[in-house]
Amino acid sequence: MAHLKPPVESSDHQTGNNNAQVTLVEYGDYQCSHCAHAYPLVKQLLEEKGDDFQFIFRNFPLRESHPLAELAARAAEAAGEQHQFWEMHDKIYEHQRELREDSFEQFARELRLDLNQFSSDMKSDEIASKVERDFESGIRSGVNGTPSFFINGEKLNSYDGSYKSLKQALSS
Repeated sequence: MAHLKPPVESSDHQTGNNNAQVTLVEYGDYQCSHCAHAYPLVKQLLEEKGDDFQFIFRNFPLRESHPLAELAARAAEAAGEQHQFWEMHDKIYEHQRELREDSFEQFARELRLDLNQFSSDMKSDEIASKVERDFESGIRSGVNGTPSFFINGEKLNSYDGSYKSLKQALSS
């Protein structure tokens, strides 16, 4: 069985209860249709069971298949520099089908981010390194597609695209 490498760190984006007994980590690609399908399922889980688990998102842009995935990951990370990672994460998934290169600046504007800082952060080596570290940790953890989920550090192989499979995995 594949294990999460490295384990959850303070630099990871987390939501839910950070003292929960269960931690769900997703390696995702913002242009992946399967990740877009999983997005509302995770949102539903957070609404229903947010006190029972912690959710972590790590970037795994599949650059060859999804030309805007890297840019989207950078946009989310850049928004995170202004404490709006999850807001940008949600906007990107909610508008996935109409993503264009200029979408991210529009989202930043809608989130009322400092646009100069956002633009600078999008291009920064620190943001590029964070996205690359996430991707490399996915490779070391045995991720070969998106979305890939880990529960308490163990790769979830039973996810079949349904809410029920995610909910059952969290309960077991």
